[in-house]
Amino acid sequence: MSNIRNISELVEPTHDERQRQKFISNLRRKILVDFANDMRVVYEKKVAPKVERRTGRKPKSGRDIRRAMLHEPIFEAWSSLRYNAQFMTWWSVQPAVERVVPAINQVARDAREANPAGGSLELDARLKLPQYVTQLDVHQMPGCFQTEFTKDDASQGAVYHKGSQVFFGGFGPSITSDIARSIAHFVKLRNPKFKPKRILDIGCTAGANTAPYLEVFPDAEVHGIDVGAPMLRYGHALAEATGKPIHFHQQDAEHPKFPDGHFDLITSSFFFHEVSVPATHRILKGCYRMLKPGGLMIHMELPPASHATEYQNFYYDWDAFYNNEPHYEAFRNLDFIKTLTKAGFKKNKLHFEKIPNWSYTPRAEFEAVAKATDKKERFHGHGRAWFTFGGWK
Repeated sequence: MSNIRNISELVEPTHDERQRQKFISNLRRKILVDFANDMRVVYEKKVAPKVERRTGRKPKSGRDIRRAMLHEPIFEAWSSLRYNAQFMTWWSVQPAVERVVPAINQVARDAREANPAGGSLELDARLKLPQYVTQLDVHQMPGCFQTEFTKDDASQGAVYHKGSQVFFGGFGPSITSDIARSIAHFVKLRNPKFKPKRILDIGCTAGANTAPYLEVFPDAEVHGIDVGAPMLRYGHALAEATGKPIHFHQQDAEHPKFPDGHFDLITSSFFFHEVSVPATHRILKGCYRMLKPGGLMIHMELPPASHATEYQNFYYDWDAFYNNEPHYEAFRNLDFIKTLTKAGFKKNKLHFEKIPNWSYTPRAEFEAVAKATDKKERFHGHGRAWFTFGGWK
């Protein structure tokens, strides 16, 4: 057992703060499910017919729908609520974090000195952070991923970790780690002979989607990279306290420092929509370089525009306009086949798969999807699932 305190348990909200967090989780669910369904009905029954009468055709793209919806009262109300709920998410956890900043930072220092689980933390104070991180607060999170308020600060990692729990709280308690858990189990079941020795998680933040790879591949050496030092300090301390030997590195994914052919499996979760398109090309090329022959790259993201309906594209791309994620739409509009082959992957070795959520899918169904050889047999259900793309080297 580790003698390092669990850094997550230091952040203890008061009764009123906890109730506020529960309210915000439920509010987000109401906005993103019930209110969103009402908005779609208004679009289908009122807005789309009005556009067709005026132009002689239905909206052809997400942008067409956005232009038609901009001044609809239901979109204005839904968008305003969603925007403000995003801020409320982070505000709801900040007081509890701020009360224990010294304790958080002390535990992070203790973990770095002791490394009881056998992981490590490598920081680079000279690292030049990319503008798409420094110029705005991604997800509207005050301070983004990298801001430090005191020396050796890990508190921003706590805000992100606890805020994410509120953010997804209305949709299940472990949704963040469920992305990686779903991918890892899927990869193992689909490729039973594939036993990765080294795994890299890109844009790992506080490690919620890094740790599950150790659960599924316990003999693997697992690494995570991110530009945010507070995320890495917090993630490393949490991993050490919970017995997970993860190696965290402060590196820019556009310029990773690992040697060629170093990893058997390279992955990420909800990462690429936060970086620019030129950066995306550089990162994917770097992934190909770092991947061993016979290795797999698999990234989870929202589906590309070509895989979605016009209305889904309108809905998904809301974040590009209102949530400080300006690269969202451009990333989803990429030709993924051309993008991956440009990075070096062979067209016949590309991977595009919709993976069911591990925690919400019956095991027999999940295994059937993972082991399916015919695309017609793969996941086409309406439950929660993760779109993944990548390729074998």
